[in-house]
Amino acid sequence: MRIAMYYNNRDVRLEEMPTPQIEPGELLVKVIASGICGSDVMEWYRIKTAPRVLGHEITGEIVEVGEGVERYKVGDRVFVSHHVPCNTCHYCLNGYHTACEMLHTTNYDPGGFAEYLRVPRINVDRGVFLLPDEVSFEDGVFIEPLACVVRGQRVARLQPGQTILVLGSGIAGLLHIALARAFGAGRIVATDINEYRLNAAQHFGADVAIHAEEDVPARLRQANEDRLADLVIVCTGALPAFNQALQSVDRGGTVLCFAPTEPGISLPVPVNDFWRNSITLMPSYGNSPLDAVVAIELIRARRVPVHEMITHRLSLAEIGLGFQLVADAKESIKVIVEMDRGVDS
Repeated sequence: MRIAMYYNNRDVRLEEMPTPQIEPGELLVKVIASGICGSDVMEWYRIKTAPRVLGHEITGEIVEVGEGVERYKVGDRVFVSHHVPCNTCHYCLNGYHTACEMLHTTNYDPGGFAEYLRVPRINVDRGVFLLPDEVSFEDGVFIEPLACVVRGQRVARLQPGQTILVLGSGIAGLLHIALARAFGAGRIVATDINEYRLNAAQHFGADVAIHAEEDVPARLRQANEDRLADLVIVCTGALPAFNQALQSVDRGGTVLCFAPTEPGISLPVPVNDFWRNSITLMPSYGNSPLDAVVAIELIRARRVPVHEMITHRLSLAEIGLGFQLVADAKESIKVIVEMDRGVDS
């Protein structure tokens, strides 16, 4: 089968490897569509395990069912989660599924940028979801990133009527904007350094878009009746954005760290301000199976307009271009790879 082997952001090669053989309890899935995630181009992180087949936002069709699998059949249209929790450890039992050691170590074989993938038994048990008829293979690639956003807003306890500030209007920021709008947020303000993405932020629900190099707290007050934000969501790893977040959160508010920085970065936190003003600083990583279920329903019900976020559809042979588009982060929103797509399609 054909696969895309990642060496670095500028070197993603079309190669061949044997189609995986499945064991009892496993599935073989023909990948139909696979999204390129912003984390796929975090070179400092990905290059540690290169060369490897990346890709974790996939939809496809089951083509082989292992002995003992009863919930799924050949021909089922599915989304497959690459990371799944054990559901029995201390962290899972306390609701912190994304802190589970098993979630951090599970994956499918070899990765989403391949024509076929083997779904291990535990992923079959906890990470395979049937696509509703209303959800296309294309739209289904948003299930994983939207599920992460669902979890982020859930743990941050977003409430209707709140003022939301989203720092960074890439795909994660745009999904946060669209979901916050669907959940009844009040005023939504977005930032970015790119005009293309600022325009996209307003298209998908932001009331105000601010260039990130401006005085964001001051502009926020101007747009929000002299108040700061109830919830600040940091969707970029740029350190200035984290500093802006700490300056832009209102008393009693929350800063949600949704994106990692490069390694070795420390954030200076004004502890006394947080203590006196009852400010909450919290992270959100990944998603749980429940969040995936919610994301599927949001897409099925058209509550989040994910289809409009697709800007590029590429063949597997063009995946190098896709990585460049996502890494450049200038004039793309969501780049997806369609396995059956021809180069000239």
